Amino acid sequence: MLYDRLDSLRERAQRRLDAVHRGEHALTHQSMSERQSYHELLTGRLSQLGAVERGLCFGRLDNDDDTRLYIGRIGLFDDDYEPVLVDWRAPAAQAFYGATPARRLGVRRRRHLRTHDRTVVGIEDDVLDLATLGDMDDTERRQLSGEAALLASLAAGRTGRMNEIVATIQAEQDRVIRSGLAGILVVEGGPGTGKTVVALHRAAYLLYTHRARLARRGVLIVGPNPTFTRYIDQVLPSLGETDVVLATLAELYPGVSASGEDEPLAARVKGDPRMADVVAAAVRDRQRVPEHDLELVVDGEPYVLSRAVCERVRDRARARAGRDGELANRARRHFVRDILGALTRQAVDRLGADLLGDADVQDIRRELAAAPEVRAALDGLWPELTPTELLADLYSSADLIASAAPEFTAAERAALLRPGPPAAQRWTPADVPLLDEAAEHLGELDRAVYAAAAAERRERGEVTEETGYARAGVELQQEYEEFADDVTTTDDDVDPLAEGVVRRYRGDEGGGPVSEGALGDRQWVYGHVIVDEAQELPAMAWRLLMRRCPARSMTLVGDLAQASAPGAPATWAEVLDLWAQGRWRRERLTVNYRTPAPIMALAADVLATIDPDAAPPGSVRDGAEPWWRPVEEAELAPALSAAVDEELAALAAGANPSGDHADGDHSSDRGEPAGRLAVIVPESRFAGLGRQLRAVRTDVALGGSPAVLDARVALLTVAQAKGLEFDSVVVVDPAAILEAVRPGACATYDAHGAGDLYVALTRATRRLGVVTTGPLPDVLARLARPTGPDGERGSRRVRR
Repeated sequence: MLYDRLDSLRERAQRRLDAVHRGEHALTHQSMSERQSYHELLTGRLSQLGAVERGLCFGRLDNDDDTRLYIGRIGLFDDDYEPVLVDWRAPAAQAFYGATPARRLGVRRRRHLRTHDRTVVGIEDDVLDLATLGDMDDTERRQLSGEAALLASLAAGRTGRMNEIVATIQAEQDRVIRSGLAGILVVEGGPGTGKTVVALHRAAYLLYTHRARLARRGVLIVGPNPTFTRYIDQVLPSLGETDVVLATLAELYPGVSASGEDEPLAARVKGDPRMADVVAAAVRDRQRVPEHDLELVVDGEPYVLSRAVCERVRDRARARAGRDGELANRARRHFVRDILGALTRQAVDRLGADLLGDADVQDIRRELAAAPEVRAALDGLWPELTPTELLADLYSSADLIASAAPEFTAAERAALLRPGPPAAQRWTPADVPLLDEAAEHLGELDRAVYAAAAAERRERGEVTEETGYARAGVELQQEYEEFADDVTTTDDDVDPLAEGVVRRYRGDEGGGPVSEGALGDRQWVYGHVIVDEAQELPAMAWRLLMRRCPARSMTLVGDLAQASAPGAPATWAEVLDLWAQGRWRRERLTVNYRTPAPIMALAADVLATIDPDAAPPGSVRDGAEPWWRPVEEAELAPALSAAVDEELAALAAGANPSGDHADGDHSSDRGEPAGRLAVIVPESRFAGLGRQLRAVRTDVALGGSPAVLDARVALLTVAQAKGLEFDSVVVVDPAAILEAVRPGACATYDAHGAGDLYVALTRATRRLGVVTTGPLPDVLARLARPTGPDGERGSRRVRR
């Protein structure tokens, strides 16, 4: 019945969309806007109805008053507007996640329905009213397995994409998901506690509960790297939500592809909060006064701009800008006006003021303004700059860096220097907050400058062939629609439209109208911002994010024990009291759903070196014992390849042969090999081991590649593995991970190195191995404990 209703709603939405497409051509801006709005509304609805196909209904509540509610991914109503399926986010569904025998919330029985396609493949019941147990027959009693849905989902093989947990949300997770919208919520938790997936379900819950407020502005989700955003990109669509923007920090400045990499010291310096003052100083430094009087010759006539006049005009323009709240590019007009006035007065004095009328004076002013010599002088004294031009010039000049950053050490200033022409700069993720900071001081360029830059780009052939075709199509369409006198289209209107056509054609836009517009608008203000791996963000990144969400409605997900970035905070208060003192709160997830207990016990030893007072999350599952294998350096690559083969065989042998999973799109559902494996290596070994493994294996994908999520075997650094999970993990050379010295670190086992090892050990959902070419680090000593007669090492089995 529910799937019939879903099909009926799909057909109805498709008919309405077809009618919109068959409608008359829009002849005015209003009709164009209306047709586009209907198109977006109906395509969004069709996308939502298609996304909830899998696992449409996953639960049932039998209540004390003999009513029965079915719980699912979306709310469905019959033709009389009576609910036939309750959305999991609705208040009526909360008992499905929160009811217990001690606090039943009016629920007698909670039923978990497990489906494959449109077929029910399993039923588990939680009988919360224990008095009814005596009335149940043997068959019903055998179905009393309230944890079966959760455990089956946890035991299933990884698919390379994060799966939603809507059918198996636990009580402490539900509390976080349904927390209020206002203020900043920090979600802490150790590895495997489900921080990320809880945050994604929270986004879906907030969009459902506060639709009017959030749908128009959208929700921004910031992940640590592109691999991670691809890993999570199916969760929210599967919950029927599209008003979400997924991005990395590197993508938060429009028009910049921040694909470069910084040295550690450069990354730390760029993230330093003092860089805000450096950027501001760099802007002011470009508002120059000549060391000597500036002599110009225009049309054979001499002009002089004295140093005193330039200084006076600059200071007056700055004062007016400060009074009126104008940014540098806008304030430049005051400087230009007064400089042109000084030059015009020289020309008038030379020609004789008595002989010239007002029109003559204005002609002289216009001629001077158009003169190349005058324009070059103005650009030298107070240039109109883009943020990329400002930062590229700064990085390319030791003198500019020294002037803007006098408080920095010589080593810190040298870390910012990039020799070579500004045009050759390659932006890095750490540059993005600085570009955003520069935009806050510079402001927008004049429209004429934008148009000239666009024309120059077209002349250089930088418009792609696809955009060129799309642009021609847009122009042709607008020729047909520009019958009304008040409909005019400029190049500035056509280019964004063409780029949007290309994005939609190529499938680069994953969501609705919010995702199409928000990332291209630096000043877009989001209704809510979610940050994953928040402990890694430097101070300058927080400045950018706070500008994107001035209401301070945020969900921050992280674990300070896993911090590894240079300049990572020691406490949340260190970051948040600066921006939202008294307006942030903290929730902690305490149950580890990912990591089996034996593996977590090993990781807990590493955690103790980071914070002796920290308690590791408790694991809900037991599992295989981690193993250690010492090898010779010369034999590392073949030994590692052999270990990978053994682990893949072990995963296949331990796979659930029935394919009977509680929730999620698992690999065996699609007939794929059961399980995925990651080899996590120190950054210093990544390139070499990558070449060696790829030479002997065809099934290895390297971290950073788009194929890494779908490959059966992935070779990753710790940074690339953050936020991901795999059925089996082999950690190579843990001593090198521990000893990765960062700027400012003097101890061998500094907190960052231990944090990296903690992350590496906790990516596994089933099996963990460690391969070393030297002594085993002391922090992993339990792996080397002698075995007893039965082959057991306490609770640890050694495999050599």
